[in-house]
Amino acid sequence: MHSGAAKGNNRSMSQPESDPNLRQTIREGRDALLQRAADEPDLTWRVLSTLNIIRVLVAIGLLVLFFAGGEPRVFGEQKPALFSATAAGYLVFAVVSILSLYQRWLPLGVQSVAQSIVDIVAVVILMHASGGIESGLGGLMIIFIGAGSLVLPLKFPLVLAALATFALLGEQLYTQFSNNTIAANYPAAGIISAIIFAMALATRPLGRRIQASEALARQRGIDLRNLSQLNEYIVQHLRESIIVLDAGDNVRLSNTSASRLLGAASDIRGLPLDKVFSPLAEYLKRWRHEPNLGSHPEFTVISDSDNLPVTAHLAPLGKDGVRAGAVLVFLEDASLMNERVQQSKLASLGRLSASIAHEIRNPVGAMSHAAQLLAEGDSISESDARLTEIIKTHSNRVSHIIDNMLQLSRRENSRPERLHLNSWLEEFAEEFSRTLELQEGEFTVGTICDDLEVRMDPSHLRQVLWNLCDNAIKYASETGGIMVEIEAGRLQGQGRPFVEVLDHGLGVDAATADKMFEPFYTERTGGTGLGLYISRELCELNRSTLLYLDRPGGGSIFRIVFADPDRWDAGSQS
Repeated sequence: MHSGAAKGNNRSMSQPESDPNLRQTIREGRDALLQRAADEPDLTWRVLSTLNIIRVLVAIGLLVLFFAGGEPRVFGEQKPALFSATAAGYLVFAVVSILSLYQRWLPLGVQSVAQSIVDIVAVVILMHASGGIESGLGGLMIIFIGAGSLVLPLKFPLVLAALATFALLGEQLYTQFSNNTIAANYPAAGIISAIIFAMALATRPLGRRIQASEALARQRGIDLRNLSQLNEYIVQHLRESIIVLDAGDNVRLSNTSASRLLGAASDIRGLPLDKVFSPLAEYLKRWRHEPNLGSHPEFTVISDSDNLPVTAHLAPLGKDGVRAGAVLVFLEDASLMNERVQQSKLASLGRLSASIAHEIRNPVGAMSHAAQLLAEGDSISESDARLTEIIKTHSNRVSHIIDNMLQLSRRENSRPERLHLNSWLEEFAEEFSRTLELQEGEFTVGTICDDLEVRMDPSHLRQVLWNLCDNAIKYASETGGIMVEIEAGRLQGQGRPFVEVLDHGLGVDAATADKMFEPFYTERTGGTGLGLYISRELCELNRSTLLYLDRPGGGSIFRIVFADPDRWDAGSQS
């Protein structure tokens, strides 16, 4: 990457760090998520929800076995009415508990303790109605107390285990004194109670570890979401245009700058690249299959819609730089790079022009003055008069070159203004036609929207248009008639304003078109070769672009594409 782009990255990446709104948003979101995680642990809700599902299944299973099991019944043989009523009530309680958890009707601790107490009472009643400890239903307490110990504070599981123990022993004691046909089985009740205590003590440390792991996972999730927000903010506010493509050349990530630079009307993420910008898509396909194109190729693309030069930098994201995988694409407006070079060129040209002014201008002026004095002599011959005319002509040409060089060197700063293009071009056309004494119809201005505005130094725009129109008049006259037009509007896609100067001349061949903007290049006798060069330099100084296009049917088009007013504010102009 170029150093200028790296500096732009540093400036862009420092912006989120100093943005108070972004920091406040991230801080508030983090605090809210942490508070919710502390108040309502996900593990507790999930365990309680699972327990309620088990309660529903147990209650339904007991009712099915009771009503469809036949005689003798598997459960509820001793007290059928009590068994069926308790199983039905337990089912209703489980369903209500599910709704309570879903709607968050009661605090988490209240629901956990209440449900555990109901489990103990219901299981003891069901066990008593089915013949006591031998029914095996007492084992359900192990499941409910053990699961509840995962989410309750340490003192609650022990209290619940003690309540379960007292309930089991109490049921055995009640059975011994109230029913002579069923013998109490204290050893079995003691074994179940011991298992319940062991589960309560063993599962609580495990529950703490699980909760700590979940809290850490939630914190990591919060950090990842914050990092994702920060990354999205940085990517969207980078001045550089970035696109990430997958192996199928589909856009997976992009920022607003990339969409704007490619002329896309909306977010381009998820779209195939050939639907967004076909020249880049075609080049990328060749780049994937031709290793000789290099790992980081650079090329300039001028789209058919806006004729904006774009430079792309491709970087493979796959392992070991495999091109078949994802690709990171940096897009850059080539005019911005030209602007960075502009200052150094102007500085060098300023020193050169100052040297030319001191070393050449005075001798040339002396030669021109001497030739004028010779021409005014009475005894000068016709051949000498011809020679003095040649000296005067070429002295004036050299003086003109020096004037242009000095004029360019003095354009170190521009003073851009917002100009209503319609009224400004009307005044320019009137002045230009009057100065060159053009006839009606030889120089025309097309229909331009009243609200079309541009930002440029008025003196620079006048100089550039005057030079382009003057060239168009001279070249159009070579075809036997003069007809020069000025058109203006907005480019498709990006909407950047432009002005075009169109003529019906002979046009320019491809070789000349590549060189016409170089300094001192001219194919016309008497020309300095600096007019188009100075015009392009002045455009670039105002963040604009001067382009040449072939006109269909013959002739030339010179287009000035102005800076995007929405991207560069007045304070950024230099």
